[in-house]
Amino acid sequence: MSDSFVGFPAGKTRFTPMPDLFFTKLLSQIRDLDELKVLLYVFYYLNRQRGYPRYMTMAELEAEGLLLAALQHADDDPPEALIQRLHAAVAACVARRSLLQLEIRAEEGSAVYLFANTDQGRQAVSEVRKGELILEQRGAVHEPHVPRPRPTIFELYEQNIGLLQPLLAEELQEAERDYPPEWIEEAFLIAAENNARSWRYVNSILHRWAAEGKDDRPPSSRLARRQGRLRRARR
Repeated sequence: MSDSFVGFPAGKTRFTPMPDLFFTKLLSQIRDLDELKVLLYVFYYLNRQRGYPRYMTMAELEAEGLLLAALQHADDDPPEALIQRLHAAVAACVARRSLLQLEIRAEEGSAVYLFANTDQGRQAVSEVRKGELILEQRGAVHEPHVPRPRPTIFELYEQNIGLLQPLLAEELQEAERDYPPEWIEEAFLIAAENNARSWRYVNSILHRWAAEGKDDRPPSSRLARRQGRLRRARR
C-alpha cells in the first residue's frame, strides 16, 4: 500500500502528552473506536494551543479534515454521515466526562465549546458559568444533560462488600458479561439489605434467577416492596 505507515522519523519530533489516567482507566472503558479517535484528536488540538483557556468548538471539529477522514468507515461515506458520526462520538465523550461541553445560545445562533476534563478545563467551564470568562460568543450558557452512568460490577462490589480481591476480578468480569446490569445491581442491593456481604451470596442470587427465571417488574418496585416487608417485620 502506498499510504502505509513507514515509521516515525529520526530526530526531534513533536509529542502530544496524555494524562496517565487515560491509559490506566479510560482506555479499558472505551469500546467505540470513533469515541477514542475524537478524544485523542481533541487532546492533540488542545495541546497545540497556548494560553488560557484552551478549548475547541464543534464547528472547528467539523472542519477538521484529518479527523473526518479518520471517522470514515468506507471510501464513499457522505459528508453528512461523517458529521453525524462525529456528533455521536463527542456525545459519548461528554457522557463519559472525558470532555466537558458548554453551549452558548444567543439570538444570532449558538456555539458549542468543548474542554478537556482537566483542572484547567473545569476552571474555564466554571468561570464561563459565573460570567467571569467570556468566549467569542456571548449569551445564555446551556449544558447537556449527562445521565449518571450505571456503576460497574467492580464499583458495586466495593460499595456493598468491601475491598476487591484481585483473585475475584476475572470471575466478576465473567458475571458482568453473563448477566444483565440491572440484575447485578439488584443482587448486590439484596445482599447488602440482608447483611450477607459476600460475592458468593450475590452470585447465588444471579445463578438462581438465571435458572428459575425472574419476573419482569422493575427492580426498583421489587426492592421497595421488599424493604417495606423488612421494615414491617422489624416492628
